[in-house]
Amino acid sequence: MTDLPRGMADAIRFLSMDAIARVGEGHPGTPLGAAEICTALWTRHMDYVAEDPLWFDRDRFVLSAGHGSMLLYSLLHLTGHPGMTTEALRRFRELGSPCEGHPERAPGHGVEVTTGLLGQGVGNAAGMALAESFLSATLGPDLVDHRTWVLSGDGCLQEGIAHEVAALAGHLRLGKLCWLWDDNRMTDDGDIALAMSEDFAARFRAAHWHVQEVDGHDLDALDAAMALAKRDPRPSFIACRTIIGRGLPGVEGTRAAHSARIRPETVEAARAARDWPHAPFHVPNALAEAWAQAGRRGAGKRDAWRARVAALPAERRRELDRVMEGRLPAGWADGLRAHARDVAARAHGDHGWKLSGDMLERAAAAIPELLCGAPDLEGATQHKRALPAFTAADRSGRYVHYGVREHAMGAMLNGMAAHGGVVPTGVTYLVFSDYLRPVLRLAAMMKLPVVHAFTHDSIGIGRNGPTHQPVEHLASLRAIPGLHVFRPADAVEAAECWELALARRNGPSALVFARQPMPAVRRDAGANRSAEGAYVLREPQDGRDVTLLATGSEVALALAASDLLAAEGVRAAVVSMPCWELFEAQPAAERTAVLGAAPRLGIEAAARLGWDRWTGEDGGFLGMTGYGASGAEADLWRHFGLTPEDAARAAKALLG
Repeated sequence: MTDLPRGMADAIRFLSMDAIARVGEGHPGTPLGAAEICTALWTRHMDYVAEDPLWFDRDRFVLSAGHGSMLLYSLLHLTGHPGMTTEALRRFRELGSPCEGHPERAPGHGVEVTTGLLGQGVGNAAGMALAESFLSATLGPDLVDHRTWVLSGDGCLQEGIAHEVAALAGHLRLGKLCWLWDDNRMTDDGDIALAMSEDFAARFRAAHWHVQEVDGHDLDALDAAMALAKRDPRPSFIACRTIIGRGLPGVEGTRAAHSARIRPETVEAARAARDWPHAPFHVPNALAEAWAQAGRRGAGKRDAWRARVAALPAERRRELDRVMEGRLPAGWADGLRAHARDVAARAHGDHGWKLSGDMLERAAAAIPELLCGAPDLEGATQHKRALPAFTAADRSGRYVHYGVREHAMGAMLNGMAAHGGVVPTGVTYLVFSDYLRPVLRLAAMMKLPVVHAFTHDSIGIGRNGPTHQPVEHLASLRAIPGLHVFRPADAVEAAECWELALARRNGPSALVFARQPMPAVRRDAGANRSAEGAYVLREPQDGRDVTLLATGSEVALALAASDLLAAEGVRAAVVSMPCWELFEAQPAAERTAVLGAAPRLGIEAAARLGWDRWTGEDGGFLGMTGYGASGAEADLWRHFGLTPEDAARAAKALLG
């Protein structure tokens, strides 16, 4: 060990080696190869306080290359973050350890987001940088002024989402975002040249980033590059040329370093080669103290920030506290509830996506930190309304034009929510939720309060054809644990479901709306009935012969079918089911009372998957059995047997 900085980097290396060797698996390549990058960043540039990991104005760090998780855990341990003890490192990848196989969001431990699916972390980081920029503009740079740093490998850059994120971040000039690339020229299959010959630096220059290329093992060069990045108004991309698995004799620089099992004799050889004569998991006092000091490097900035906050006028302090704590403003839902009463009284009907836009407009008026955006679908989804655009020139704008970039939008929404202080919402067509599945899944894992509004939800979109007509998508969304899927039936349910989605602060929500006009089915708007998940909309006198269960635009169809059945003497109840997840959470007795004992027919212009849970073994289903078709909307409903007459016939068939 020839000098302190080298020793500090080697402390990362050997803690990582020891943990990976002990459990018998892991990914040593990134922790060993990027040790100098993170030593330079965490000891010289990043503003944070290890003992106060939730300080709101801290710099954010995202390890996008999540397979290299021991790099992050070693840093958190060395700097003194709560919970990241030596014992935690020893139990790397064991059940119950905070040192999971890939980082899992735990801000109290210093893990900002869950990463592992390559490319998601860089998108999260861009969302964090956008949230910081908005809050700095609206709350003031005296209260919000920090940076977002992200470390990625070749894999994140190869995923298509990276192209989307880089293009948008450069366009928006997110100047407090710095992307550090662990440029080791190696992937799991071998040299990057197997599948890539692209000039990544040129790509970022073309996207209007500040680009530098440095030796990733030269601490002084890294230090200088990061200092230049902080002075440039553009987002920064630093290509750090490294050797994968550096320090492992016979393994470094090879594909085996990516995820090879480290044998005891290899670790001992590494100790000898790098003059590290210390027992496993032991860090010498001088290095431990140097890292502990690094963990306190942001204390001065934190204390000055606290003093400014303490000196704020009472009203501004209350607003800052509310935003930092993620609480919505007092009375925020009043406008939604008043609108629900109004549309109920007027029996107001409109196109589903317009109803959703009405709700967002009212919510945005009451929640100043609510941000919305869409991937080039402002006109087609009608959710911008009066919201000004967030641009490179106006950071206080509340509508993000993502361009045709669904992947970037979704990952950035997760990053905004993880950053805190904003209420992120995004809008696109339901069929494009296919592009967002990793995003929705990760939001559910992290319990992030992100609201997605999906429109054009069925064959009811008309002549665009089957590529744009969602069929399996509702079932796919409902399969994601922790995601609440809402499909409102009319304007009243739209207001109720938007209220429920925004009020949910411990998980994501998907609001699903039709393109076609949706007539009023509710004439009451007192208690939020959608909060029950499902409720009886029509109950025949003298009992039920059959129960029609429906969601969204098909609730009106069920009501019309009920009228036809009544004319034939068949007593048909109608149940609206706007949110299966909320209904599942109701007591069994309440679910039974809603579903009833009569035969049940599920009605939804989508795949049957999942409906048998509610219809029972002897129940029926009226929906889609394949893909849609191109044609006029009215013709499609008849062609696929989704009319009131078809529903009435299917209900009678259940009765024998």
